[in-house]
Amino acid sequence: MTLLDVRGLTVTYADGAAAVRGVDLSLEAGGTLGIAGESGCGKSTLALALLRLLPPGTRVGGAVLLDGEDVLSMKWGRVRAVRWAGASIVFQGAMHSLNPMRRVGDQIAEPILLHRRAGPAGARRRTGELLEQVGLPAARAAAYPHELSGGQRQRVMIAMALACDPRLIVADEPTTALDVMIQAQILRLIGQLVADQDVGLVMISHDLAVLADTCDRLAVMYAGRVVEEGPAGQVYAAARHPYAQALSAAFPRIGDPASRFAPRGLPGDPPDPAALPPGCVFRPRCPVALDICAVQDPPLRDTGDDRSAACVRITTRVTTPTAATDSDTARDTARETDRETAADTPGDEAPAPAPAPGRSEEARRDTP
Repeated sequence: MTLLDVRGLTVTYADGAAAVRGVDLSLEAGGTLGIAGESGCGKSTLALALLRLLPPGTRVGGAVLLDGEDVLSMKWGRVRAVRWAGASIVFQGAMHSLNPMRRVGDQIAEPILLHRRAGPAGARRRTGELLEQVGLPAARAAAYPHELSGGQRQRVMIAMALACDPRLIVADEPTTALDVMIQAQILRLIGQLVADQDVGLVMISHDLAVLADTCDRLAVMYAGRVVEEGPAGQVYAAARHPYAQALSAAFPRIGDPASRFAPRGLPGDPPDPAALPPGCVFRPRCPVALDICAVQDPPLRDTGDDRSAACVRITTRVTTPTAATDSDTARDTARETDRETAADTPGDEAPAPAPAPGRSEEARRDTP
């Protein structure tokens, strides 16, 4: 069953900046979806748009279907009921999201009092249970945010997100500014909670390796659009869009000195969303751009293997059935034929992506 279905979502701020441009995404109940990209690619704007948390004056188009109900067309009373109870968000930067003047237990209890109609005693009891669920003693409910470490504050934010048993959690860079040990603990906690409570998770991060290890599917955004989407491990290990390839290749390979001392990346920055270049917006930074890229902005197209990408160089996979080769097992085999949608230019090769952590050599096949 589809829990979240985003259709043609567009977000334009009051100053004319087109932060999100025609995004289509879907998430099954109990599934996990990662969204990756550089700063300024529209990831956080997308997260805020899912729950209508954008500032006044922002123009939002398309549809955000949560359990089949369009969040964008809801009346405000219904939106308030859906927030926390139907879907919740873990904001990036817990210290900036928590009220420094209130104890963390009171902040966790607030949505319980509002949405669950619980009394003060019931809210306190539920708060203690949530804190223990995220690995903190119930007594920490009496602490103020500045009395907690960064990892503890992030656990408090996760406890708040779980307060009303939502079906969907949007985690906007939940490990920002945490050291690698605390990051691992938080990611392990999120994965365990998603599995135990069967909630859907949309997780936003700059780190493709983290998303590949945490999520079922991965969408890579650039300049407000999804440029590649598919199974997380495949997108990380064998990206097809040049931007996704460069993003993956930017991570040094463990045990490879050349990669360590000369990590690959891309020059420049994402374009200004208020002044996007014509044609493919990635063309000014693309190492394999063609002349047609200056006039054509390719749509996200199906590339086979449950994957899609937006590039004129992307090949389309076509599966043709052939005769069975083993009469004893009567297995069907398939022959895959690549149809190039644009002629390759000699010597133009996109940077190879870094291998996914912990994967065998057989699993790291060449990028199509």
